[in-house]
Amino acid sequence: MRRVVSASLFFPRGGSAHVLRSLARELPAHGWQATIVSGSRRDAGGHGDARRFYAGLDVHEVDFTEALASAAPMAADPPMHPSYEDRPGAPDRVFASLDDDEHERQVRAWAAALHAAGAGEADALHLSHLTPINAAAERVAPEVPVVGHLHGTELLMLERIARGAPAGWTHADAWAQRMRGWARRCQRLVLLSETQVERAVATLGIDPARCVVIPNGYDPAAFAPPAAPVDRLALWRRHLVTAPQGWRPGGEAGAVAYAEADLAVFEQGPTLLYVGRFTEVKRVGLLIAAHAGAARRFATPAPLVLVGGHPGEWEGEHPWEAVERVGARDVFLAGWHDHDSLPELLHASDALVLPSVREQFGQVLVEAMACAVPPVAVDRFGPSQIVDDGRTGWLVEPDDEAGLADALVAVVNDPPERRRAAAARVEAEARYAWPAIAGRMGATLDAVCRVRA
Repeated sequence: MRRVVSASLFFPRGGSAHVLRSLARELPAHGWQATIVSGSRRDAGGHGDARRFYAGLDVHEVDFTEALASAAPMAADPPMHPSYEDRPGAPDRVFASLDDDEHERQVRAWAAALHAAGAGEADALHLSHLTPINAAAERVAPEVPVVGHLHGTELLMLERIARGAPAGWTHADAWAQRMRGWARRCQRLVLLSETQVERAVATLGIDPARCVVIPNGYDPAAFAPPAAPVDRLALWRRHLVTAPQGWRPGGEAGAVAYAEADLAVFEQGPTLLYVGRFTEVKRVGLLIAAHAGAARRFATPAPLVLVGGHPGEWEGEHPWEAVERVGARDVFLAGWHDHDSLPELLHASDALVLPSVREQFGQVLVEAMACAVPPVAVDRFGPSQIVDDGRTGWLVEPDDEAGLADALVAVVNDPPERRRAAAARVEAEARYAWPAIAGRMGATLDAVCRVRA
């Protein structure tokens, strides 16, 4: 069996980490054993701990715990990872603000991690995003072929630089040049859609012949309609009343809790669910405002549950502040939950709402559809390729609060429309189940694999 070293600069919290884990589990069936190299943190109650997230797999971690506690996270050893997002005051500064010395510090740390993982003896490298890991791989394993895997956030940063770097992105040109070079040295680049290929070719100047379209997928053993009816009230009581995880600015997980009387709304109408981070592009505040406006037209009260927001991490207005600003009722902050909890949360919901305006794929849309939960999403980027408006879910225009409210009213007031769930389930099963998608990744690795004597 051949061996691939799969590496991600970031501690596991977003969709790319789920992709890495799912591929590592499925690739042995296609002739590849995966070793994972990942960022990690041990200071958040297990959230972001690579050893826990990748349990059962061969994993090597780069631990950011000390860096996160440092006054200078980028100067720690190892340094904190940077970010494609620019969030003032965050420990993970935007890549484009890091100077040459800070870049070199990143490369040295990840070269050591790749060396420890045996990258030089691997048959192929699978590198998520475009990061200093690419430069580290050139030092440690220059003869090992590389498959790069773009998840979209790197393209957003590069596109922003091309339009004119914001103040503070003082090293934007250097990072754009590095990332283009790393992309060109990949034997193959995996992208999530044909639209993303077009953007990558324009932004990175790469040969489209080296691009492979492989969408993200879902685990069919975990995401499926429930085998038996779900006691929804008991589930939401556990997550919102007895063991809450919601939080407000400056508060710990569990600081936002609800009373038993607040749960009455869950017995009245359909439950709407949001799952994701509290970043600016997700437009959680817009969703809260749209729900408040739509609620006046609901035939029956319908709760909106917000699942996500890594503790202490948000951009712009926090959802708790948005709830207070618009005077929203029946909106519940359930906090961050591990991915393993997501199927039961979907089983206790009637529609998933993702108002993100720049969602590069939309993993949770596929997982919801697999559970026969129809999605409401924005008609751009990944969601526009996943959701078939009118058949498997609803698509609205970006930042269209009125259009989003109309979609929520349709979900709540028209039960026959929620029958889109059946078509959503069929679509997800046909296009996005991980076993088949991993086969495509295995074939891509086969195509670049160096031939051993």
